[in-house]
Amino acid sequence: MSRLGNLGARLYRGEVGYDFIRNRKIWYGVSILITITAIIGVAVGGLRMGIEFKGGAVFTTDTKAQISTAQATDVATEASGHLAIVQELGNGGLRIQITEVDTAKANEIKETLSDELGIPADDINADLVGPSWGEQIANKAWTGLGVFMILVVIYLAIAFEWRMAVAALIALIHDITITVGVYALVGFEVTPGTVIGLLTILGYSLYDTVVVFDSLKEGQKDITKQTRYTYSEIANRSINSTLVRSINTTVVALLPVAGLLFIGGGVLGAGMLNDISLSLFVGLAAGAYSSIFIATPLVADLKEREPQMKALKKRVLAKRAAAAAKGESPDDAPEGPREDAETAGTAIGRPRSHRTPGKR
Repeated sequence: MSRLGNLGARLYRGEVGYDFIRNRKIWYGVSILITITAIIGVAVGGLRMGIEFKGGAVFTTDTKAQISTAQATDVATEASGHLAIVQELGNGGLRIQITEVDTAKANEIKETLSDELGIPADDINADLVGPSWGEQIANKAWTGLGVFMILVVIYLAIAFEWRMAVAALIALIHDITITVGVYALVGFEVTPGTVIGLLTILGYSLYDTVVVFDSLKEGQKDITKQTRYTYSEIANRSINSTLVRSINTTVVALLPVAGLLFIGGGVLGAGMLNDISLSLFVGLAAGAYSSIFIATPLVADLKEREPQMKALKKRVLAKRAAAAAKGESPDDAPEGPREDAETAGTAIGRPRSHRTPGKR
């Protein structure tokens, strides 16, 4: 068995692990700091909306221009009065994108580009995009996001419980906020591809969260009939038992997205890949983080406020204190009438056979 596989098996059996729940305030603080930074980035710098949302004109040339993309950018920006985005196409032509341009201004810009670039006006194609189309796309995106959130909350409340639904919703909002904030900070253009990427990452984020929740649901069966573990400890075991799986699925998902972002968009210069690949890359990473460090700890916080869980924690601590006073391990102490032999072994997903040999 590989080292990673052996580690995963030991995490699943509870032989090793990291106390995520105990250190949850640290991760809450990290998330709050990142979220505040993202919100400040959006508030101060704003989002760089693409032509599909703001309207404008796109000029394309079929022949190779005699000037560089940097020079073309200067010419188009000066002619339009707005910042132009110029990309070199595979055939050697140019794609010049300028926002907030009407028909009359587009014809004027086309003539200027023809003169400055040395290309006949008939060889420059001009396509106008109205802002109303972008508004429709944005409205549909918000509608789709709202419907998705509502269905997620309903499903999780039915399949698990309302506390898990609330925690998952907070984690999803956390992921979206961070992703949008990164767009504002790095200045990447927001296009319909970005919206598609944002909606896609919600599914990935929810998948990681549900995997941990499913393990937690299984581990908390008959939890009040035992006195060995508190709810938070069982939640922590659920995170550790699925940790390697979450890491593996996240890495496998991030590798092709990283190829699109860094190789396709960076090395090969296919800038149109950046809008969707950045949202996927940041969202997948944020989703993996939130499912481990945010969602499950939030569930533990909410559950520990219940009277039953408070009483359970009190019994567990009392048992441990009594065992410590006798110089015994808590696992050696009798369970008491509230737990039979079978429940004691299965309450946290670990059979009794994993105890230290020779101990009863």
